[in-house]
Amino acid sequence: MSDVAQTEKQGNKRMLVGNVVSDKCDKTIVVQVNTLVMHPLYKKYISRRKKFMAHDANNECQIGDKVQIVESRPLSARKRWSLVKVLEKAV
Repeated sequence: MSDVAQTEKQGNKRMLVGNVVSDKCDKTIVVQVNTLVMHPLYKKYISRRKKFMAHDANNECQIGDKVQIVESRPLSARKRWSLVKVLEKAV
């Protein structure tokens, strides 16, 4: 859980790096992205996390994989991200 979100911009699309926490749905994964945010008053870093649903067309991801996702058009009611590549496979 010590992963810090790495945000890159490719044109107007955001790219995030996170860990797969669920792969129960068909062609869908849930990716948890952890970020570090500095507290405005106390100047201490706080860990924030957010879950994104991403499209995994080949069902190649498993729970625990480290993946890179990119913004895309709405694919369903809650799915607005697509899988770019698997950075690390779970052991």
